[in-house]
Amino acid sequence: MSANAQQIHFEQLVSGYTDDLFRFALWLCRDREVAQDLVQETMLRAWRSIDKLRDEQAVKPWLLTTLRRENARRFERKQLDLVDADDLQISDEQQSGQDELVLSRQVREAMKTLPEKYREPIRMQVISDCSVKQIARKLGLTRSAVMTRLFRAREQLTQYLGGPTETAIR
Repeated sequence: MSANAQQIHFEQLVSGYTDDLFRFALWLCRDREVAQDLVQETMLRAWRSIDKLRDEQAVKPWLLTTLRRENARRFERKQLDLVDADDLQISDEQQSGQDELVLSRQVREAMKTLPEKYREPIRMQVISDCSVKQIARKLGLTRSAVMTRLFRAREQLTQYLGGPTETAIR
């Protein structure tokens, strides 16, 4: 087959799929320019290996697979800059976020140490955002019993976390 005939054959096979390839590329990378580059690279690879295509009915899946693999190659080639951790400066905002994560982990650990009768009401109030009335109804307790358990749970959590207790403040 002559080069001109091969080009015409290739264009007939793939020309109807460029829009589909572009949409798929855009869905993969969420960037129009990168999607256009991916489609262009896909077409270039398809041109180079058109003679390996056995079933002309499978052109679209073949092109989509080629595009997906080309997108994966994009990440294989990417070299991330390495940074020495000692040179990093942590802002106060980042540090406070880290402090909140540590505190949150400590609170969860402290809640595990509570007896079940205190742990469940405090969990329902803090995590499930239930009111005292809802907690009382769900646990089959009086409203005052729930309030007492919540108070004692908070007191034990405060002691566990090393903060001042209610009685120490008075």
